Amino acid sequence: MRLSSLADYAVLMMRAAATHCGGARANAASLAQEAGIPVPTGQKLASLLGRAGLIRATRGSGGGIKLARPAAAITLADIIEAVDGPIALTACLDAEGSDCCALDRPCAIRPHWQGVNALVRGALTQVTLAQLIAIPAQQPIAEDPAMETVQ
Repeated sequence: MRLSSLADYAVLMMRAAATHCGGARANAASLAQEAGIPVPTGQKLASLLGRAGLIRATRGSGGGIKLARPAAAITLADIIEAVDGPIALTACLDAEGSDCCALDRPCAIRPHWQGVNALVRGALTQVTLAQLIAIPAQQPIAEDPAMETVQ
């Protein structure tokens, strides 16, 4: 599974917006530049993320973009779905996907894809924007027992 470029950029832009939480407000162009994405793409994302209720834009001198809810209440699934729509690993899981398959008979795998899809979406809901702005703890590298030398 691979995220669309737009979903990947949305995660970067939301991370940039979250780092400004409680501080100076930023606009779509400055968040895009901070995230390293093209400004027109950032402006498009601001619109999509706003429609999904993830960010709020305020006009005027005190305006700017801010998160619509706390970073701990925004998940990767929320961000991806705001840009790409519902998470579906195969086209047959889409609402319009009934005609996508070349099979003439009912597929025996389709019911299983629904469960797999739920597991993937569930995993994405476990990762919050707050976790993405936190500095990862330095984890010691576990020694591989296979690399030990025999004395």
